[in-house]
Amino acid sequence: MHTSVKFWMKTTRSQVLPVMVLPVLIGAAGAFAVYETFHLGLFLLTLIGALSAHLFSNMINDLWDFRNGVDIAAEETAAAISTNSRVLPSGTVPERTFAFVTWLFFFIALLCGVVISAFVGWTVLLFAAAGGAIAYFYVAPPLKFGYRGKGYSEVAIFLAFGVLPVVGTYYVLTEQLDLQAFMMSVPIGILTTLILFNHHFLHWQADEASGKKTLVVVLGEKGALRFSKVLASLGFFSIIVGIVFGAFPWYTVLAIIPAIPLFKVYPSFNDTNANESYVKLMSASLKASVRSGLIITICLIISGLL
Repeated sequence: MHTSVKFWMKTTRSQVLPVMVLPVLIGAAGAFAVYETFHLGLFLLTLIGALSAHLFSNMINDLWDFRNGVDIAAEETAAAISTNSRVLPSGTVPERTFAFVTWLFFFIALLCGVVISAFVGWTVLLFAAAGGAIAYFYVAPPLKFGYRGKGYSEVAIFLAFGVLPVVGTYYVLTEQLDLQAFMMSVPIGILTTLILFNHHFLHWQADEASGKKTLVVVLGEKGALRFSKVLASLGFFSIIVGIVFGAFPWYTVLAIIPAIPLFKVYPSFNDTNANESYVKLMSASLKASVRSGLIITICLIISGLL
């Protein structure tokens, strides 16, 4: 069994953890901005639980994609870029070991939720249960809604990486649920959904061959590129909406600046493109999301200090 930290960091795809760190930070900064409250212990427990849940999500996706034949199809499709950890198709780690580590992360997340609920009440477990269900049934039977198209997976990512972690963290630190918290979650939720959506361009032929109907498969490459632009526009426009309705301070308009390099990438694409060319779109959308999320966090913290 591989025991090196570096190996498991790569296997769990820990390099994408910032997309979960940011919504937790935004939720905490929002709680500070509105109620001028912060509890380091509860924040750290929330962060550890959220990151563990994210790693569980990454691994359970790899596990069921392997079982459903999606990973093997990606390996065998010449045009596709395989984005799974590849340890299961290659036999580097036995499926049983991989599953054990997968569920270990789940139980760490669950333990964090139980401890937090002892301080703020059982309601917080509803956030944990919703996130866990989305992570598992995204690719696991009987639902496998990530395979069904129709935008189910995009809605799931919006909830799992936007609404649930932002509003959940906000609730843990304030024991309040309000419209402001939801509006704070919308920009980062949409921009993280954009990352996942653009991710599907890298291997859409393999997804189609294995019966995984992502929106890229359903819309076709040309239509999916148009939708990607719409999604990016909505993400940054929602920042303006949040400012107008008082969820963000006016200077959060600075969080729109990261849209500029992202939208400079789109004109380089034709109706059909090599899968490798979408790596730059993935990179641009990830950078835009992280930079915008950090600016939102900083602006909310400044608002709480003023």
